[in-house]
Amino acid sequence: MHHNTRDEQHEQQGRHEHQGDDSRQADHTGHAGHAGHSAPAEHTAHAPGKAGWSMAARATLHCLTGCAIGEILGMVIGTALGWGNAETMVLAIILAFAFGYTLTLRSILKAGVDFRTAFRVALAADTLSIAVMELIDNGVIALWPGAMDAQLADALFWGALALSLAVAFAVTTPVNKWMIGRGKGHAVVHRYHH
Repeated sequence: MHHNTRDEQHEQQGRHEHQGDDSRQADHTGHAGHAGHSAPAEHTAHAPGKAGWSMAARATLHCLTGCAIGEILGMVIGTALGWGNAETMVLAIILAFAFGYTLTLRSILKAGVDFRTAFRVALAADTLSIAVMELIDNGVIALWPGAMDAQLADALFWGALALSLAVAFAVTTPVNKWMIGRGKGHAVVHRYHH
């Protein structure tokens, strides 16, 4: 009668838990073979080179939400106060960055990360994405005839804003896919989520 040693039992359990892993590797590596499996499966999907379009779209939608809040608020405030186009656009861009960073910062802080680290992660994760989004968004509004002079009650104001955000989303999604694929952007944020 054969009794399994403790190491053999561990190896058998490891093979059972990691079906699809090369069993010969498990046999030869013992305890050390499990060092690379410490991260949960959903986290390993965000390693460099593994970025999918749905992940990029979610990251872009996250940025777009913050940008849209700031953009709309800035346009509404500037238009309501009768500011010029340049001042209104500057306020909208500042608020878009502020709200974009705030949403990311909030999600990282929920993971128990200290504020200073969370702030650095938010800057690293969102700066390029928000910058591209704002460039495209404001470019569409600036180039759309009459959009910069439209008032809050005008359909053109809301139509141009909605279309500009949609175009910004379409252009920024591939940028985020490229960044996530290289372990940057929202790939950095994901490391702090459980």
